[in-house]
Amino acid sequence: MDPVTLIVTALAAGASAGALDALTDDTKDAARAAYGKLHDLVKKLFHGNASAEVILAEHQADPKAFEAGLAKKLTDAGASGDDALVAAARAFMELMDQTGAKSGKYNVTIKDSTGVQVGDHNIQHNTF
Repeated sequence: MDPVTLIVTALAAGASAGALDALTDDTKDAARAAYGKLHDLVKKLFHGNASAEVILAEHQADPKAFEAGLAKKLTDAGASGDDALVAAARAFMELMDQTGAKSGKYNVTIKDSTGVQVGDHNIQHNTF
């Protein structure tokens, strides 16, 4: 999963009502802390960019509707190059989706590539 998609997915998972309910009590506390750290890092990245701050707040209220807008703001802010932010998103998703994490789903590195798409259920049409 590319870094921005990972961050957006993690933020959506944390914002989803009841997402933590399926976790054990020990894992719930760790997941809450990991989500808090992730959210704080995104807020820090967006600090001073009013439109990005609004998109983040709107995304938390309705992740599906604001997914694309948040992804664009994260891309524009250089989130994919923020190692701490990507690590926080990965740590949160490892808690939320332990099966996917064990299979390596959140460990993908792509550099200097064109026309690449990583993730589940994608459709891509390229014209070069």
